[in-house]
Amino acid sequence: MPKRTDAYTVPFEVPELSFDEAVALAADTGRISGDAGPLLETVVDMLDELKRPDEHYDCIQVAGTNGKTSTTRFTAAILRGEGLRAALYTSPQLVRYPERMEIDGRVVDDAAFAHGVSAAVEAGRRVNEARAAAGERAYTITPFDLLTVAALVVFAEAQIDVAVLEVGMGGRWDATSATDPVAVAITGIGLDHMRILGDTLEAIAGEKAAVIKPGRAVVLGEGTHEPSVQRVMDERCAACGVDPLVVAHEVLAYPQHVGDDVAFAVATSRASYELRIPKPAYQPQNAACAIFLAEAYLGRPLDADALQASLAACPTPGRFDVVRTDPLVLIDACHNPQSCENFVSALDEIDPDVSRRPMLLIAALSDKDVDGIVRTLVPAFPRIAVCATASDRALTPDELARRVEEELAREGRPASDVAAVYATVADALDAASRAGQPLVAAGTITLAGEVAALLRG
Repeated sequence: MPKRTDAYTVPFEVPELSFDEAVALAADTGRISGDAGPLLETVVDMLDELKRPDEHYDCIQVAGTNGKTSTTRFTAAILRGEGLRAALYTSPQLVRYPERMEIDGRVVDDAAFAHGVSAAVEAGRRVNEARAAAGERAYTITPFDLLTVAALVVFAEAQIDVAVLEVGMGGRWDATSATDPVAVAITGIGLDHMRILGDTLEAIAGEKAAVIKPGRAVVLGEGTHEPSVQRVMDERCAACGVDPLVVAHEVLAYPQHVGDDVAFAVATSRASYELRIPKPAYQPQNAACAIFLAEAYLGRPLDADALQASLAACPTPGRFDVVRTDPLVLIDACHNPQSCENFVSALDEIDPDVSRRPMLLIAALSDKDVDGIVRTLVPAFPRIAVCATASDRALTPDELARRVEEELAREGRPASDVAAVYATVADALDAASRAGQPLVAAGTITLAGEVAALLRG
């Protein structure tokens, strides 16, 4: 470990797409898809066609509902600090598609991204051509299928040591599960993607627990400790003959201002660490999960000084992220009740006085627990503005405003606490800028991304 082998090259000629063409396909794979439905076999067959680029390095997989992006980022940063050539695959992007793929802490360039997508497109075309010749229905290649295969190709060609892969949805049928990870982590379970994964914690936990398999190191984050979830995890670990590592941490000092350090301690079976990071109060549990995961992969304690430096410098875009200072705009990608609770708790640690907080700009996706998000965020802010993101899953502004007003009524607050309803994120930001109005934008990852794109360019 690591298992670097000979250099990888794509085993067939690849018609190279331009960057714009690659982005267009990443957003809509309809032109290369069939009607056999989204299947894990689609990605397996595409990787087989490519002669398994993912077998040229180790893979680590991070599943969960909350904290998995930060845990994935922290894990890659820790391993990089230990001297490994580490890659990161995460989703969704905040602004640009290449952000989903990083090598040694840097987003891959546009040319590498386009080449990876080109190779994945050609692999999909060849697989579906062979299926047609055999009288079988063509696979439906989803955007996530395409980007996962693209990333695995890019990483192999870069001769990395290890790739840390964030599960997109669930775990059982996720495209990242077409690889054979040596270690996996499950960060926490909440009600998310309920139309697909199920509408109970147990059902969702079962889909995510499927990444646990015999022979893999398994780390269970603090968000898996809810009794019904823990029961599912314990049963899966027992069935696979796995003894999981269970994460715990202790916060030693909370931040007093945005950007202040939070101090925390982590004790594993191998070592104890005391650390400080300039992150909100909810991040130590994700850093702790990453520490357990990195140790499990390496099979040894971590270098304490390198660990401190790696965690402190690791960016977590869209997480308690100040994207403008005058007037203030802070974004957080919380997108379900649990992550929203963590966000609000971080605000409370800095200043519990709700009346002194900026206005909340809220948007939500229709397939999330919208009522739970509203119940968590609305009481934490004195005024609320409502908008819709550009996602085709976005809840309409009028419907979201109705639910916000219902929550205000439940609290005995006037409907006038809804300051405005906007059709788009851009409309909301324009109005806030003209008025010099500070904002906190939260409720969905797509809102954080659109705000970051508009203000950072």
